[in-house]
Amino acid sequence: MKILILSCNTGEGHNAAGRAVKACLERRGHQAELLDMMALRGRGTTKVVGGAYVNLVKYTPRAFGLLYRAGEAIRSDKRKSPVYLANKLLAKPLWKLLQEQQFDAIVTPHLYPAETLTYMKKKYGLKLPVIAIATDYTCIPFWEETNCDYYVIPHEDLISEFAGYGIPREKIIPIGIPVHPDFMTQAKQEKARGVCQLPPDKPAYLLMSGSMGFGKIHLFAGQLASQCTRGEQLIIICGNNKKREYAMKLQFFKNPNVHVLGFTRYVAVYMEACDVIFTKPGGLSSTEAAVKGIPIVHTAPIPGCETKNVAFFTKHGMSVAADTVADQIAAGESLMDSTEKREMMRKAQKIHVNANAGFDIVKLLEQAIEDRR
Repeated sequence: MKILILSCNTGEGHNAAGRAVKACLERRGHQAELLDMMALRGRGTTKVVGGAYVNLVKYTPRAFGLLYRAGEAIRSDKRKSPVYLANKLLAKPLWKLLQEQQFDAIVTPHLYPAETLTYMKKKYGLKLPVIAIATDYTCIPFWEETNCDYYVIPHEDLISEFAGYGIPREKIIPIGIPVHPDFMTQAKQEKARGVCQLPPDKPAYLLMSGSMGFGKIHLFAGQLASQCTRGEQLIIICGNNKKREYAMKLQFFKNPNVHVLGFTRYVAVYMEACDVIFTKPGGLSSTEAAVKGIPIVHTAPIPGCETKNVAFFTKHGMSVAADTVADQIAAGESLMDSTEKREMMRKAQKIHVNANAGFDIVKLLEQAIEDRR
C-alpha cells in the first residue's frame, strides 16, 4: 500500500511522529510519502506559518497560553472555527496532488491537515481513509470539528475526554503516540555509554533543549553542573540551534564532565546511556523517553497542551515535575540517588506507553484499506 503522511512545520513533534509512521510502514514493505502540507502553497507559506507559530511559543509563551485558552473557550462540534476556515484554503492544491498520485490512505499527526481533509470530504467527496494521530495527552481545541475515519490517541484514559468533545467513540483508537523504531530497541547501558564515549561508572544526566526552546537553559545547565560534585556526566543536546550549541560549548569548555552536542541522530542511544533526563513536556519527546525507559524530570511546560502532558505523566507515575529550576534539579538528584524510584518510574512507563504504536498504526491502516475495498 502507498500512504500519504501530512504534517505541518509547527514544532518538531508532529514531524517526528510522521517520520515514525513512515519508518514503520517502510519496514513492513509499504510505501510512504511525508509532506508538509503548507509547502503545497510554496516554501514561503510553510516558513511563515511554521516560523510564526514557533516564535510565538518560544518568545511569548504566555500569549500562546492565552490563545490556547481562547480556543478552549470557543471550541464546539456545532460550528467551524477560524482555524478550519484558514485550512480549507489548502484543499485545492492538496486535491490536485491526490489526483496526480495514487495513495491508498492518508495519515496526519497534525490538526491542520485534518481540517483540510474534512473540508475535502464535503467539497470533493474524498473517499480515502483518513487516520489522525493526536500527539499530545489531551484533546486539543478543534479536533472535534474534523471528520476523520479514526483518531489514534495516546492512552485509553483519554477516550472519555475526546468523546466528550464530540468525537464519535467508535472512531477513537487508544494505540499511543508513534515513535521511530530506533527508540523501540533496548541495549545495555554499558554498551550505549561506550558508543557515546562516556565513563562506564559515572552517573549521567541528559538535558534536552527541545525544538521550541527550554527557557534559560544556560542557567539551568550551569546550576545543575555546579551541583555535580561526584563526577556526574551532563550531556546537553541542542539540536539544530547552532547559536545555543556554540554558546554552551563556550560556557562549559573547561568542564570535562559536560558534553554539549548539536544535532545528533543518536538521541535514542544517549537516552540508553543516561540515568535521568530533563526535558520539556512535549508529547512526542516525552513518549520517546518513556519508550526508552529513562526516568523523566519535566521542566516548565508551555501553557496549553504541555501543561496537560505533564499532568498526565505525573499522575501515572511516568515523570516528576516542579515549578522552579532548583526544585527540578532536586527532583533529578532524588531520582539519581534512588534505584528504587527509577525502577518504579520505568515500570509505570512500560505499563502506560505502547512502544509498538507505530507498527500498530500500520496494522490499523492495513485494516482500514481492506475494509474500504
